[in-house]
Amino acid sequence: MNITQEYIAEKLRVAEQNSVNSEDYAEMAVKPGMKLRSAAVLLPLMFYNNEWHILYTRRTDRVESHKGQVSFPGGASDEGETTPEQTALREADEEIGMKPEDVTTLGRLNRMITISSYRVTPVVGIIPWPYAFKVAGVEVARVFTIPLLWLANRNNYWEFSLRESERSLIAYHPYDGELLWGATARMTVNFLKTIEVLK
Repeated sequence: MNITQEYIAEKLRVAEQNSVNSEDYAEMAVKPGMKLRSAAVLLPLMFYNNEWHILYTRRTDRVESHKGQVSFPGGASDEGETTPEQTALREADEEIGMKPEDVTTLGRLNRMITISSYRVTPVVGIIPWPYAFKVAGVEVARVFTIPLLWLANRNNYWEFSLRESERSLIAYHPYDGELLWGATARMTVNFLKTIEVLK
């Protein structure tokens, strides 16, 4: 399969059209009246060594939530931000020094409601490589990438059914010493399903 930028953009466009009336994926039971904060993340793609990679960060042990976890650059929407793209690009700039003008956004994935009560929209974008990242040391301990086709190999992750729940948890085998699991792993697999590369 020839996975081009145009192919990815078209798959995202079709998925967005087809999911207009679909419900958010929720990591927890959402009760009526529950307050959910709006948030967005950037799912950054880059092409090098003749293959696509996805970029991740590992959070420091000093951040308020999700200490030491692998995540995408992102966070809560600021007042005045009207699109997930604005939030995702601002957060990527703040966390890893990725300038908004250097990101080519391709589309969005379905929103996810996390156990921390955020409604998160993943924004898929292509970034140049190599890139001179400027990491926010308080929030981000490390920036690293994982090959897309490794992520797409079903032998490299498990999906566990959670007891007394219809939901499940995704966890990958360690890669380069990093453990991808939870909401970030779910967003990753949703992306791989959307572009139809899961093996």
